[in-house]
Amino acid sequence: MPERKPRKDAARNREAVLAAADALFARSGSPEDVTMADIAASAGVGKGTLFRAFGDRTGLLRALYEARLTPVREAVESGPPPLGPATPPAERVPALLDALLCFKLDNRPLALALEESGTGSPYQAEHYEWWHGLLRSVLEQIPGLAHGDFTAHALLAATRADLVEHLAGKGGVPRDRLRAQLAHFSNGVLGV
Repeated sequence: MPERKPRKDAARNREAVLAAADALFARSGSPEDVTMADIAASAGVGKGTLFRAFGDRTGLLRALYEARLTPVREAVESGPPPLGPATPPAERVPALLDALLCFKLDNRPLALALEESGTGSPYQAEHYEWWHGLLRSVLEQIPGLAHGDFTAHALLAATRADLVEHLAGKGGVPRDRLRAQLAHFSNGVLGV
């Protein structure tokens, strides 16, 4: 049986909820300050609609995160260099990490909320598995570089949302400096 398309009102409600959640997380001082009730009220829907569409707070966070990540994924999967697949591996790894760091800097409250949502290990999250698999496969194309699996985990650790928040938020490290330090670190790991 073909997959049913969501009703127009359900699709409209989903978009309204994602837009409301996006705005509330962007304005919040702490991700924990944003409740499902706040999101439902801002979107003009009932809490039941929220829970039917997303399951729970974590499901909503994942959906919003994935919606924001879509342009980055598209650039990585089919875009031009430096993110796209035609880029030489030793150049692509630092570019991928830079894109992920910028994404986390631009989405700090949401990334923190997702990491802190109590879903267990962040290493089992779908977005983490995608980034890790991508980095591992690119690293394995670099001649002489051993342990692509471990190296991918180690490089991704430098972009964890809690570390990014610690450095950029509490530590006040400017964006350009963080990006330069991550590039230096990744190039050192790669021996470039």
